[in-house]
Amino acid sequence: MDLDRIDFAILDALQNDARLSNKELAARINLAQSSCLERVRRLREDGALLDAHADVSDEALGIGVQALIHVQLTRHSRDLVSEFEVYVRAIDEVVAAYHVTGEHDFMLHVVVADTEHLRDLLLDRFTTRDEVSRVQTQILFSYHRRPARPNFRARPPKRHEEVESRG
Repeated sequence: MDLDRIDFAILDALQNDARLSNKELAARINLAQSSCLERVRRLREDGALLDAHADVSDEALGIGVQALIHVQLTRHSRDLVSEFEVYVRAIDEVVAAYHVTGEHDFMLHVVVADTEHLRDLLLDRFTTRDEVSRVQTQILFSYHRRPARPNFRARPPKRHEEVESRG
């Protein structure tokens, strides 16, 4: 993707507030409304701007418990991994699935109503699968999710040494 500073400004603004109207967005980045609208359209077409979501409270949705489920597969093959990825994407309670390195093959972030729901999910949806050899669960007490991702193309990441020298 060939993005310039205006494109990055649009992406930064929308990451922090996807509800901005075109008029508000154009004013925020000092751009004509018609130009802003065209750039947002192009960013969507090019795949830089994927979607917009509302952040809804867990309480409103009846979510009382969040957990990480670490899944170890019986064997490692491209087909088995792909099949398992398709399977977990279809489970409503799985809000994020990560194919990872290390002892476990997958780390799944799940949301459930309560611990009984979590137990049933584990027993009914994971331990019954032939390709699953082991699951390990961690209940989340709290979490922080950064709403916007850092933009390393516009600003290079700070190196560890730079951060320490300021401390």
